[in-house]
Amino acid sequence: MKIATFNINNINRRLPNLLAWLRAAKPDVVALQELKASDGEFPAAAIEKAGYGAVWHGQRTWNGVAILARKAEPILTRDRLPGRPGDHEARYIEAAVRGIIVTSIYLPNGNPQPGPKFDAKLDWFARLKRHAKTFIKQDLPVVLAGDYNVAPTEIDIYPTRSWDKDALIQPKSRAAYASLVEQGWCDAIRALHPDKRIYTFWDYKRNRWPRDAGLRLDHLLLSPAIAPRLAKAGVDRHVRGEDGASDHAPAWVVLR
Repeated sequence: MKIATFNINNINRRLPNLLAWLRAAKPDVVALQELKASDGEFPAAAIEKAGYGAVWHGQRTWNGVAILARKAEPILTRDRLPGRPGDHEARYIEAAVRGIIVTSIYLPNGNPQPGPKFDAKLDWFARLKRHAKTFIKQDLPVVLAGDYNVAPTEIDIYPTRSWDKDALIQPKSRAAYASLVEQGWCDAIRALHPDKRIYTFWDYKRNRWPRDAGLRLDHLLLSPAIAPRLAKAGVDRHVRGEDGASDHAPAWVVLR
């Protein structure tokens, strides 16, 4: 079973890229982020024609998350992160697919920091951690997939000082991610590639893709109930180099 996460950065603009990748990679489940489309603008017909059922929570201009399932219909279990009733941003969705709960997470960026946006990022992380703990307690097979907007360690960002003040690599951001993992989650890519520089995001600015000046922001965390099934993990980085590409590439795991 192949499960992927992909920040598509505008699903309608990048629809040809997405459909081409689905045909080539044939993931069984895909968590999408940054749809940048309202619910009614989601390209459900094209996704269905490609052989995928879908659930989504859209939002125009920014945000928006979805879960696709190959030759299956995802069963929606939650379309927002609990803990703040007034939070209407489309940053979290959760569905059951073939006996596994899969999320699509689009965690707040947090810039500029310090300030209210960074505080909101840490608050969102705290809510995610509380919700994730319920999965651990119930010993459920869960994949927390998504764009966490955190490069967890120094090896998850190209050698540079230019991002030192960015919310993506602040000590508090990294500590929040580490605290989540310490509940018992397996960071799949890092588990299989402990010392390798692997990136999932290359900013459009400053020639960062040709220079391989990337960051690993997109993660798949496996619950203890499913971690023993981990067989492979990687990034389809070639997708980032295509015409009209998102600034992210799909990250994926294969479960036995």
